[in-house]
Amino acid sequence: IHDEFVLKHNGVMLITADHGNAEIMLDQNNQINKKHTTSPVYIIVTDSNLKLKQKDAAIAKVAPTILDLMGLEVPSEMNLESMIEKNI
Repeated sequence: IHDEFVLKHNGVMLITADHGNAEIMLDQNNQINKKHTTSPVYIIVTDSNLKLKQKDAAIAKVAPTILDLMGLEVPSEMNLESMIEKNI
């Protein structure tokens, strides 16, 4: 998918999730754990020229980050900023 669509069209792929529970796959009864945990979730950007800010990452910053990648303005209703580090 990455090579066929993302690279072919000079795109960027962003991979993340809204919650994690990989560290606890089974509960105490050996059943599949369906509960959310408070563990951090990775965010992966497939463009080696982009760097994400590591401090204060949050799920609410994903939409502003996507808009930033697309070159679109972040609406004022989104009160958090993009996680893309800008070169100064």
